[in-house]
Amino acid sequence: MYIDTHAHLYLSQFDEDRDEVIQRAIDQGIEKILMPNVDLDTVDGMHQLAQRYPNVCFPMMGLHPCSVDNNYEKVLAQIESYFHQQNYIAVGEIGLDLYWDKTFYHQQIEAFRIQASWAHNLDLPIVIHSRESIDEIISLLEKMAIPNLRGVFHCFTGSVEQASRIKDLGFLVGIGGVVTFKNGGLDKVIPYIDPQYIILETDAPYLAPHPNRGKRNESAYIRVIAQKLCEILSLDHHQLEELTTANARKLFALADQPKP
Repeated sequence: MYIDTHAHLYLSQFDEDRDEVIQRAIDQGIEKILMPNVDLDTVDGMHQLAQRYPNVCFPMMGLHPCSVDNNYEKVLAQIESYFHQQNYIAVGEIGLDLYWDKTFYHQQIEAFRIQASWAHNLDLPIVIHSRESIDEIISLLEKMAIPNLRGVFHCFTGSVEQASRIKDLGFLVGIGGVVTFKNGGLDKVIPYIDPQYIILETDAPYLAPHPNRGKRNESAYIRVIAQKLCEILSLDHHQLEELTTANARKLFALADQPKP
């Protein structure tokens, strides 16, 4: 059984066949699908999906850096209120994005600091978006030095040195479809990462692995990502399954539940 630790199955790309997508994942041995929030517009859809599949789909709560603007403090106040209404497995998706737009860079930093403090107070992990900003976030975490803060660098595409610094912080790396890309470069980095620090993810509907690159991603494709990782790490599926599933269960405090 595998765990997809990062998928946005509540988004509109799945409106026509969401139940079928989830069933395909279950049929492929994906026992749990963890769902990071994006912003206030995605909360209801995420909650509805978690309620429909309570033993499969698990919600997180947070504000994505690409949704941060000058109004971020008011939005964060609303986001934070949800933690008083129900339980979440993590604070996420949070972080910095220096790829799309740097206009609100300082606001992104402050939003990240605030949400990381929530995670500390709630004893929850954080799920970090770090597009073009891995070094900046590592430095932020080192300077913040929040005791027992833990989490994952989602969609890790960094260097061996960055992976080492992430490990030193006690954080994990999320490996997804990029590992299958011909020029993705992760095949040169992953051999230097201790598998105890790796979890699997799809980021569905984004970043579908080869040979489906450019098409809609879905949680069933964890098997494709796992196959490539097995080749790189010289592990069999059973070994990789045990390692990555145990890592995910530990980080997100997930119970071992039978296949639905």
